[in-house]
Amino acid sequence: MIVGIDPGASGGIAWLSDNGHLIEVRDLPVVKVGSHTRLMPAVLAAWLLCPERRPIHAFLEDVESRPGEGHAGAFTFGRGLGNIEGVLAGIGVAVTHVRPNVWKRNLRIPKGKTPKDKGPSRARAAQLWPGLAGTFARVRDDGRAEAALIGLFGANSLHGHGSAAA
Repeated sequence: MIVGIDPGASGGIAWLSDNGHLIEVRDLPVVKVGSHTRLMPAVLAAWLLCPERRPIHAFLEDVESRPGEGHAGAFTFGRGLGNIEGVLAGIGVAVTHVRPNVWKRNLRIPKGKTPKDKGPSRARAAQLWPGLAGTFARVRDDGRAEAALIGLFGANSLHGHGSAAA
């Protein structure tokens, strides 16, 4: 079992078999604290420690702050990313960081109309897992779609596949 994780307030987590079969996908567990949305590390750890879904490897999107992003937002995002890394390290899950341009190119996801446009990721996830297309239907389901796709990239890379099936 592997997991793909798209970090952030609207991020997601997906569990996949090592052959790329999508088992489950969820929004990351978050809570609103004042004006900030924060990850709930204890909930994430409980999900990852569930015996039926315990991963051996996690593929985590390797992200950085974006131009124009405020210092407070970047700090909050970094704290969440660090919490995810800490949970994974604490429960002994191997982690591979992967840049967005690498996994998106590998899975043949076209660029969106703007850098924040995640429609192509949602469409690709629905194409690859048509039985779960409703899971990626809403604009705010982009974190789920990207987590599933990051996980698929990870499954492919573990097996030495060059790219995803069309």
